[in-house]
Amino acid sequence: MTAKDQYRKFCTDTPELPLFFKDWYLDIVCFDGNWDVVTVEENGKIVAVLPYFLKKKGPFQLVTMPLMTKHIGPYLIPEKRQLKYSHVLFEQLISQLPKTDYFIQDFHPSIKNWLPFHWNAFKQTTRYTYVLDDLKNLEKVHEKFNRNIRRNIRKAEKNLKITDDFSIETFFDINKESFDRQGLSIFYTLDFLKKYDAVLAQRKARKIFFAVNEHGQIHAASYLIWDQNRSYYHLAGESSKFRGNGASILLTWEAIKFTKNELGLEIFDFEGSMLKPIEAIRRQFGAKQEPYFRVWKYQSMLFQVLNWVKGLKKG
Repeated sequence: MTAKDQYRKFCTDTPELPLFFKDWYLDIVCFDGNWDVVTVEENGKIVAVLPYFLKKKGPFQLVTMPLMTKHIGPYLIPEKRQLKYSHVLFEQLISQLPKTDYFIQDFHPSIKNWLPFHWNAFKQTTRYTYVLDDLKNLEKVHEKFNRNIRRNIRKAEKNLKITDDFSIETFFDINKESFDRQGLSIFYTLDFLKKYDAVLAQRKARKIFFAVNEHGQIHAASYLIWDQNRSYYHLAGESSKFRGNGASILLTWEAIKFTKNELGLEIFDFEGSMLKPIEAIRRQFGAKQEPYFRVWKYQSMLFQVLNWVKGLKKG
């Protein structure tokens, strides 16, 4: 049995595994490369894993982040997360990684220790997602919203209704509008989204929300995904015709309520953002910073120089 086959069994036996680590999720998002995994066993039981996405970029081999994937990297079973275990397990995982020109991963927030990666010449920066981590009492959650957020919700509730009665193609169009408005190219294709959505829908791991007016015109749309631990506010878009009427704020509130009332979860993850204007809105919802590690390593000087030059051109 290969490590990948063992990992598939591990995924089945570990329902609490974060969504982005699940084998079936990696099967969807790693379409333009291959995913694999390194594992550590003790007494015939897997206690540590590190799935990774391997792809080619010209002549270079990279371990990088798959599309639509917020976190990946090492995962330890709960009883092995103490430092006296994690140091050794991380060293064992690192030693099995393939030699590539570049490695970069955004670790899951549950990983608090990256020191063995430092010892192995990896670099790190801290990034943040924003979470509501206690949805037990939605009234209290609502009370912690900024006054402007609460006012926008009340205003939108009077004029809009929430529905899921539109196609995935319609969602793509609304999401793409937000990118077009900023002069950006959307980072995924409709063909990919249709395949991605079909699998998530089959797994009962997604919900699409549309905010519409009395004439059935869509003001905004959002895409929520989840695992056994938390929901993720994954994708969102707003119609250019109806901006500024609170539709996006209302959809966020609906997703929060859905997370608690329909899924029975108590953590709502905004999936970021590091962008200053978006970060401000997350805080207005009363969300807390949750740090996670971005860890990388260059093993090709040429690729490092090319990446540096590319960054200069962007700047």
